[in-house]
Amino acid sequence: MIDAVTLLAFIPAALVLNFTPGADMMFCFGQGLRSGARPAIAASAGISVGSMVHVLLAGLGLGAAVATMPWLFDVIRWMGVAYLLYLAWGAFRSGAVSADAPSKPTRFAFRDGLVVNLTNPKVILFVLAFIPQFVNPATGSILLQFLVFGVIISLGGFVVNGLVGIFAGGAGKVLISNPRASRILGWVTGGIFSALAIRLAIMERA
Repeated sequence: MIDAVTLLAFIPAALVLNFTPGADMMFCFGQGLRSGARPAIAASAGISVGSMVHVLLAGLGLGAAVATMPWLFDVIRWMGVAYLLYLAWGAFRSGAVSADAPSKPTRFAFRDGLVVNLTNPKVILFVLAFIPQFVNPATGSILLQFLVFGVIISLGGFVVNGLVGIFAGGAGKVLISNPRASRILGWVTGGIFSALAIRLAIMERA
């Protein structure tokens, strides 16, 4: 369905995108710092599932609605801003975390990653701009090609973002043994989430 030449061109391009620091990577970094490696991996999985939802919508043609209806773009965007600020407030409010404190259930980290990704309308605009360059209607189903390319991007993102989260989780585990460093850690994590919210709030549709 997808010829080898197209895949050989797509995979390196997808890997470059996966390794480029962005909102998803920073979100997993923040999760790892605050909650540990396992929640960070769960957050990375949630982000990857959210990316596949965007790919599915784009493949079905529904993503074009976001590109052509500014009000829909803004509604989704401000939902994302509100959710990121909610997560930031939780990090600021929780303060120091004891090394003996129970970790946040991974299902909540998965949910947070999923919601943050789904409420970033720029993801679907990116999918609409990037993947069609590699889709060939003459070789088969357009939707199936979208999904195959989406799986490649999502798996790469899961691995890269997960590794970033694991690294951050190791650093966070060391820092929480110091009450003062733990308190600073909460503010750093809240600052990361707040910065992502501001970035989402001021970004342009184009």
